[in-house]
Order: sequence, then C-alpha cells, then structure tokens
Amino acid sequence: MIRVLIADDEALMRAGIRLILENDDEVRIVAEAQDAREAVEACRVHPVDVALLDIRMPGDGITGAAEIARHSPRTRVVMLTAFGEEPSVTRALRAGAHGYLLKDTGPRDLIDAVRRAAAGEPVLAPQVTRQLVDFRVRSGHGSDAAARRIENLTPAERNVLRLMGAGLSNAGIAAQLHLSSGTVKAHIGSILTRTDCTNRVQAAVLAQQAGLLG
Repeated sequence: MIRVLIADDEALMRAGIRLILENDDEVRIVAEAQDAREAVEACRVHPVDVALLDIRMPGDGITGAAEIARHSPRTRVVMLTAFGEEPSVTRALRAGAHGYLLKDTGPRDLIDAVRRAAAGEPVLAPQVTRQLVDFRVRSGHGSDAAARRIENLTPAERNVLRLMGAGLSNAGIAAQLHLSSGTVKAHIGSILTRTDCTNRVQAAVLAQQAGLLG
C-alpha cells in the first residue's frame, strides 16, 4: 500500500487528486493539508510514502519540502507546479524534493507518478524539465557547466545517466543496457557522488542540461 499526503490550499484541487488516486487499489490517502505547516505535521504523525505538495501554498511549499526532507526522510516529496515557475522548481529540488508534476497532469500519469515516486524513481514532468533546462541556460548555469560536471563519468555511467534523464526506472535502465539491477544501482550511486547531485531528480535534470538526450 502506498500512503499519500495531498497538500494544497485549494479544496477542489485536493478533492480532484484524491478522486483520481483512490481509483488505484494500491494507493491510500492518509492525510490532507492546506498549508506547509499542516503538511509537515501530517508527515510527522502519519507514515507517508509520497507527499504531493503545492509549490505555492501558504507557508511556502518549498519550505515544507525542506522540513519534510529533514524530519521525515523516508517520505518522497513531489511538487505540484505550473508553467513559468522554474526558479521555484530549482529551489524545491535543492530543498530535497524528489520530483515535480504539472497541476493538470492526467489521471493515468498522476497514478504512475505516485507509484514511481514510492519506488524511489524520479518524477519529472517533461514540460517543466524543458523549461528548467532553458532557465538554467539563460541564467548562465546551462550546458557548459553541466558538461563539466559529467566529464569524469565512465562511458557506462554516462549511459545510465542518459536513461535517467529520459525518465526510465531502474528496471527499464537494466533492461535497456542489459545490466543487473544491482549494477544499475551501483552506477547511480557513483553518478550522484561524481556529479554532486543529492538525488536522482537532480541527476536526471543534469543529463538534460548536458545534452545527453540529444
């Protein structure tokens, strides 16, 4: 069972997400929150596997993500965002968020994202990732800097990072590269260390910034 927290100041948004997720027999909504403080407290009180946090809710969703990462490290935080919020998404990733979704994500993609987050996989809305990469390039932290961060990776690690950037799961990477799951995990650990990324989502964004996806 995947235990989920929904945190958004709009009651209709929370209700819509709940309605979608409750159609999955493996998902259970254990708490709702309307601001960051309530979200943090809910993760302390309830065992939460995935927390869906509005990036702009009262109390600041990013602050909430940082507090949850600090006090409830087993909880995977996925930010709910909108177009044009690249700086906020960057701050959320640095705060410890494990991914980001657009608020208008379709039902099937939302359920899949929750499942992937619970499994420790990166959750990346492609449209937001593209915006994030463009923003980083415009702000002077784009492709050149990203290329330098991956220059010490082995060819095998680059291949794994490329598929992480494409959003593949560990199982998908293993199948694509004909590797064992243990080898994939070892490569990912090395990639995070060598590139100074704190989580898989940052590594996946780095792959896109470095042009590994073409």
